[in-house]
Amino acid sequence: MDISFKNGNEKFNYRACAMIINDGKILAMKDERSPYYYLPGGRIKIGETAEEAVIRECDEELGITPKIIRPLWLNQAFFTEDVEHINYHELCVYFLMDISETDILSRGESFVGMENGHSHHFEWLEFDRLKDEYFYPIFLKKDIYNLPENFTIRTERE
Repeated sequence: MDISFKNGNEKFNYRACAMIINDGKILAMKDERSPYYYLPGGRIKIGETAEEAVIRECDEELGITPKIIRPLWLNQAFFTEDVEHINYHELCVYFLMDISETDILSRGESFVGMENGHSHHFEWLEFDRLKDEYFYPIFLKKDIYNLPENFTIRTERE
């Protein structure tokens, strides 16, 4: 059971998101229901750790099992979702992920995935492009530049 509940037009979510970074780009996604980009991840289930959730979500959405390097942020957000116009209170743990032992880079600059009958469009977005994109979370548009240099990962497969 997801740690999420709705009360009228308000909803609480506890989520975990994957920060998958390569060569100055971050992997973002959108689906047929959402006009904006967001990060891979999803709701944490009761009895599941945030770490377990982010790995599970990467497997479900991307078909990969990356490793967690470290948590980067715990963000509390209050926002009105742009499609369903629900007022959200959301806690999200953002994890920096290691994709070096996956095949995700061989899929190209953009690719499509499926989960539960819904298609997801994934795209590697350059950091500089985030400021002009319809992208959530908004704080990441500037905070992506505040990562220590050793956290900006470049992964090359031989």
